[in-house]
Amino acid sequence: QLQLVESGGGKVQPGGSLRLSCTASGLSLNQYVIGWFRQAPGREREGVSWINGNAGVTDYADSAKGRFTISKNNAKNTVYLQMNSLKPEDTAVYYCAVGPYSTMTWPDYEIWGQGTQVTVSS
Repeated sequence: QLQLVESGGGKVQPGGSLRLSCTASGLSLNQYVIGWFRQAPGREREGVSWINGNAGVTDYADSAKGRFTISKNNAKNTVYLQMNSLKPEDTAVYYCAVGPYSTMTWPDYEIWGQGTQVTVSS
């Protein structure tokens, strides 16, 4: 079975931090690009960050640069998104996804997790 499972979402106050995890079953993440995406109500799904499983090259959306960090642990078959200095506009369902090449465009990804809710509110 090919499956991605996100975890680590929750509610946090502005300025707080969360660490999201994406663990894969049935595939090795080091063979793919792994992206983090988010979708808020009434908004289009947008790319947040990606990491190249082979080389470890990363990229971030402008909204995430300087606040978010993507990383991976091949032994655990897990990709992480560390989110610091969270803002209310970061509130969304966050998804991880697997694709064949590096891109911030969500239709290019092939396998998706179920999503985890992140709420930033005081």
